[in-house]
Amino acid sequence: MATQVGARFPGAFSGYKKKMQIPIYQVDAFTGRQFAGNPAAVCLLQEWLDDALLASIAAENNLSETAFLVSRGESWELRWFTPKTEVDLCGHATLAAAFVILNRLERQRDCVLFDTRSGKLSVRRAGDRLAMDFPARPGAPCPQPEGLTEALGAAGSECYRARDLMVVFATEEQVLKLRPKMDQLMRFDCLGVIVTAPGQASDFVSRFFAPAVGVPEDPVTGSAHTMLVPYWSRRLGKQNLYARQVSERGGELWCENHGDRITLMGQAVLFMEGTIVL
Repeated sequence: MATQVGARFPGAFSGYKKKMQIPIYQVDAFTGRQFAGNPAAVCLLQEWLDDALLASIAAENNLSETAFLVSRGESWELRWFTPKTEVDLCGHATLAAAFVILNRLERQRDCVLFDTRSGKLSVRRAGDRLAMDFPARPGAPCPQPEGLTEALGAAGSECYRARDLMVVFATEEQVLKLRPKMDQLMRFDCLGVIVTAPGQASDFVSRFFAPAVGVPEDPVTGSAHTMLVPYWSRRLGKQNLYARQVSERGGELWCENHGDRITLMGQAVLFMEGTIVL
């Protein structure tokens, strides 16, 4: 096909090899099958590019997160961008980045180390899952901000604040039925809003909304579980928890509470690999 196009349009491919080429992978995270979980893009860079260019690539990908990686010997520098901004922690894109390294680039390794805005993070093989070591972010109890009930369309029983706002509901059904008004959720002073409840087939369920950073509803949110796990571990009196995020795509996490750190485990599957040409 390329030969035919080149024949019909002379010069169509001239200079192609002179352009910057960036390997890109798309991985479905926190799921064992394609078309579920949370899709993330993973881009491999030789060195860091201008922040504006990174932001443009993430906006063009139009996924909830794009992970950018630069190899630094035995570890990797890792940054995460939504379609609108850089964030300080992202679970599913970290899982996706580790999947690419351990399954496509360095298959002999059992663990990968990342240097990030949230400090050093590690991801190791755990059977058919990958286990991520993350900092815990327990939320402080707070009054529900004015207008939050109207924005969510229902009133929760408790509210907590850390990076995000977390609203606790009584039942999984309540969480499933929520139809938030995204324009109203954008008004609150937080990155996103977590809603959660006890699960019917899991220890707890959740959903996550972050329209202010270009993610109306995130399919599966690892970083939200840095707040969810301390709460549910304390409430249920359990250190090991099984969690489901009940978005339309859905996903599952196996969680361990270690006090100031938590372990988040999940599966991932490759959907696509290719090259960005700039």
